[in-house]
This record gives sequence, structure tokens and C-alpha cells, in this order.
Amino acid sequence: MKTLLLLLLLAPALRASAAKLPEEAETCLACHSKDGGAPLTKLDGYARSAHADLSCTSCHTQAGEQPHPKMTKPDCGTCHDGPAAGVAGSPHGAALTARAGSLSGACKLCHGAPHAVVKKGDPKSPAARVNQMATCGSCHGDRTKTPEAIANREPVKSYLTTVHGAAAVHGSTRAASCADCHGAHEIRLGLDSRSRVNKANIADTCGRCHTSQAEQYRQSVHGKALAGGMKEAPTCTDCHGEHTVRSPSDPTSSVSSGAVTNTCSNCHASEKLIGQFKLPPGQVRSFRASYHGLAAQNGKGLKVANCASCHGWHDILPSADPASHVNPANVSRTCGQCHAGAALRLGTGKVHQALSGSGEGSAAANFFKVFYLLAIPMTLGGMLFHNLLDLAHKTLTGDLRPMRAEEEPMLTPSERWQHAGLVVSFTLLAYSGFALKFPGHFWGAPFEWLGGEEFRRQAHRAAAVLFVLVSAVHAAYLAVAVKGRQRLLALLPAWRDLSDPPAVLAYNAGLSKKRPAMPRFSYIEKAEYWALVWGSGVMLVTGAVLVFDTLSLKVLPLWAIESARVIHFMEAVLACLAILVWHGYWVAFDPEVYPLNWAWLTGKVRLGRGGHGAHHEEKP
Repeated sequence: MKTLLLLLLLAPALRASAAKLPEEAETCLACHSKDGGAPLTKLDGYARSAHADLSCTSCHTQAGEQPHPKMTKPDCGTCHDGPAAGVAGSPHGAALTARAGSLSGACKLCHGAPHAVVKKGDPKSPAARVNQMATCGSCHGDRTKTPEAIANREPVKSYLTTVHGAAAVHGSTRAASCADCHGAHEIRLGLDSRSRVNKANIADTCGRCHTSQAEQYRQSVHGKALAGGMKEAPTCTDCHGEHTVRSPSDPTSSVSSGAVTNTCSNCHASEKLIGQFKLPPGQVRSFRASYHGLAAQNGKGLKVANCASCHGWHDILPSADPASHVNPANVSRTCGQCHAGAALRLGTGKVHQALSGSGEGSAAANFFKVFYLLAIPMTLGGMLFHNLLDLAHKTLTGDLRPMRAEEEPMLTPSERWQHAGLVVSFTLLAYSGFALKFPGHFWGAPFEWLGGEEFRRQAHRAAAVLFVLVSAVHAAYLAVAVKGRQRLLALLPAWRDLSDPPAVLAYNAGLSKKRPAMPRFSYIEKAEYWALVWGSGVMLVTGAVLVFDTLSLKVLPLWAIESARVIHFMEAVLACLAILVWHGYWVAFDPEVYPLNWAWLTGKVRLGRGGHGAHHEEKP
């Protein structure tokens, strides 16, 4: 029984080995064998080849008479007229024919020895899909054999890095092979309009596998432009690459979520193309300035909207087209993919400019932008002038109030804790906020180390929560604590706050000989305190608009959201600079307290000195 089963299993192999050669072969082998004297012909695989049914003279037509004359090379085109015509008429075929010395020699380079050639569907065939990398690579994998005119000197090596090459290496028979894209016999240069890889034909070539994507592309603004003769319009390879096609999930892919903006900007940020085709200018710049664009630059894989998220991938249409993802009637649904329930009001306004916070999307946002651009230098200039004049007077004249030995309590423990919470939250808010606005700088590296944009965002929001808590505690302190109410009364604006600054400036400038008598909380402390109160309110309101974006999109017009973004950034710039110039001087660089006013830590100051927050009423 075992013997019978063994025979059944071996039967196919036995039949193959028993296959007979053509009758003519015995006559031919009389000479073309080891001892025949004529050139040796190996027929080991002939009986199993695609030519097994042919006789010797089917190819060697001049061997009909014995002895036969010296024969020319067989003509494969006798049977394979179509492929032969393709090879003969293509630059690739002409190059192979010249290298091999004949058309049949060219065929042999790709299909293997003619006496052992098998059909292309046979995995043993050099032309089989799984073997094309090796077959084509025998020439195109060797830089010395690749003509100088071919730009890609190592196409096989680059193909292996692609999603197609990786699939082929793992044995997939569906992965795009060399012949799928370039053709088999009629391989032409990309500039040839008949070439499969000519720009006008690439969508059809890729569409043989990617049917739905190719059809969407043909109906898109890009596909129609290319079909209409606009050669600058992108096709599949402009976005996905040629021998660098990778999965969108691969971070190195040109169409990965983090790279799409760079890919699109090749055209949409090109001054030449923008001018030539009247494209909207500034679209890429405004996107990069938006939260989406900034977050993507720091993203480290963060899921954030990119160009394709809104405009689509292959089905990109003009915004006026009812089927476009960014048509006003569809914008709410498009944005709703991330911001569920986003209002229809998104369909109006300059979306790119509004989301960038550049102030270019609405008159209101532009007003706030211009306001801050004027207010910041004027405010900081006034602060610098005031403080530099004070510094110059004290440094040049040595006019410092005498330091007294005794210390006086200045800040209660509660106030010191409030101050500490304010310092921590303010510093982290500023640091994490500017790290978003100015990505890629070395000082933002800690966020990259700790998780990129996701960590930065959570840190910013955590600092905001701490800031809100500190503000709430301070408000309760002012309302409930006796000391707090006393502080509030002392910090309320008074008429003398209008007359004291000119008097101080006149004294420091040498225009007055009389030192102005200053209260414990002068215009110096009051200006800083109420600026902090005002700035805190502005930052909390605008920050809430930006954090609760989905709700904001439901209830606020786009110009209000853009204005909030402009104000939030500009107010942050003003606050940070004011802290450095105003607060920094009075607690650190004022000669009367240098190198530091330690009241924030000890809660005490020396009478007669202490500068910031320590001026008693002085009598002339």
C-alpha cells in the first residue's frame, strides 16, 4: 500500500522525466552533443519548456538540410510578432538588441535560455512577477550598465523601499512589478507620449490596480487640468513618488499625514506656478501658521488635520463645485469629521487666513492685529524710557534711599503661595505657547523628548488650569480675607497716580530737585497689578475660545475665532515683555534692590529700601 501511494505521488515527476524530445532532436543531437563535434546544445529543460511542442526547425529554419549551412540567429518574431515589434520599436528594445547582437538575444536576456524558456506565469520564469526585480536588476541594479541619461541610477534599490517592493519581497503576486508600470516589450522613455510612464498616461497605468482612486483623480481639478494639456498639473507620481511609493501610514511617505503639506506646497507655495495659473497666494503660509499647521510640525505622529483632511486626496475639486469637500455647503461636514457638530457658519469667510490667526481673514481680526502692533512697542517703549531714566539717575548720582536695619513683613504666606502659583503657571504657559508658535527651535526640544505636540498641548492646558485656580484663589482672598480687602483698597487707582509719574520722571531727569513722596503701592505697582488682572481676563477668555473649539465653531462667527487667536498671541507677547521690562527691573535690576528683592521668598523687606512694593510715604 505504501509503495502504491509513493508511486502516485511521484507520477507527475516520472511523467515529466519521461517526456520525449522532438523526433528531430535525435538527428540534431548526433552533432550537437558532447561528442558530436558541433556546438553543444543543452536540452535538459526543453521537454518542460513553453516550446516543448515545437521541433528544432521551427526556430532553426535553416537546419532542414543535412549538413546545414552556418545559420543566422532564430527570429522570435516568427511566432511572437507582437512582442517582437514592440521590442524592435522601443528604445529599451533597441538597446537590448544592440547589447545582445540580435533580437533573439535580446529576448534571451529577459526570458532566459530559449531551450528552457517557460511561460511568464511560471514562478521559474525570469519574466515572472516575482522574478522581475532580479531580471531587470541584472542591468538596472548595476550602475555601470545604466545609461547616463537615466536619472534614477538605482531604480531596483529604490523600488525595494516602496510598498510595492516590500510586498513583492514577501511573495505577493499582486504587487506592482516593473512590467506593470513600464510595460514588458514596448518600454519607452517617460517623455514619449506612448510610454506608460508618460505623465499623461500615469493615471491609466496606476489605475490598472487602483481603479477607484484613478477615476476620482480623473474627475478632480488636477486630473481635468492635466487632461486639458496643463503639464504642470500633478499626477499620481508627483504626490506619491515614482520608485519611492510608500504607505500613507509610513512616516517617510510623501503622503503621510506629516508630509502632505510639504508635498502640496511644491506647487501651492511655488511663486512661479501661483503667478502662472493665478492660484490663491499664501495658502500654505497661512496653513502653517494655523494650529493645525503648527501642531503638525511638532506632531510626532499626532493626528492633526492636513491639506488632504479638508480638500480630499484624489477627489480634489474647486470650492465652487457642489461636490467639493470645501464647498460652503459641505465645510461643516468636512470639519465635523474632527469637530463634531461644527456650525454651518464655517462655510463663510477666509478659512485659511482665519485659522492662521494672521489677522488677514476679517476686518475685526486685522484691527486687533494693528492695535497690538502699535500698542506693544509704545507700551514697552514707555516702560523702557521710564526705567532706564530711573537706572541712569540712581547709577550716576548714587541717589539711593538709605538701607535701614529693621525688616517689615510685606507678603503674607498666602500671598507668597499665590505668587508662586502665578510664576509657575505663567512661565509654563508662555514656554509651551511659544513652543507651538515657533516650532523647531532648540529651546522647544524638551517637549520633543517628552512626547512632542501631544505633551506640549497637555502641559499648556495643565498650566492654564493652574492659572485659573490661582486666579480664583486670589479673587476669594481679596473678597474674604481682611488683609486681602486692605490690599485691594490700597491698589485701587487714585488721582495721584496721574500726577506721580510726571513728577518721578522730572526728578530722575534732573528737572526737579525734590524727590516725590511715594505710597507703599504707587503707580508702579498699580500699573503692573491691573495690567495683570486685565491680561489674565483677556487670556482666559480667548484661551477658552481656542480650547473649546468645537463649541466655538457652533456659536461664534469665524471672525470672532480668528480675533481670539490674534489677541491670545499678541497679548502673550505683551505680557511676557512687560514682565521682563517692568517687573524684572523693579524686583531685580533696580539698584535699590539689586540683585533681587527677596520678599517673594521671605515675605519681608527693609524699610527705606526695597523699591518695588516697599516705598513708604516720604516727607520732604
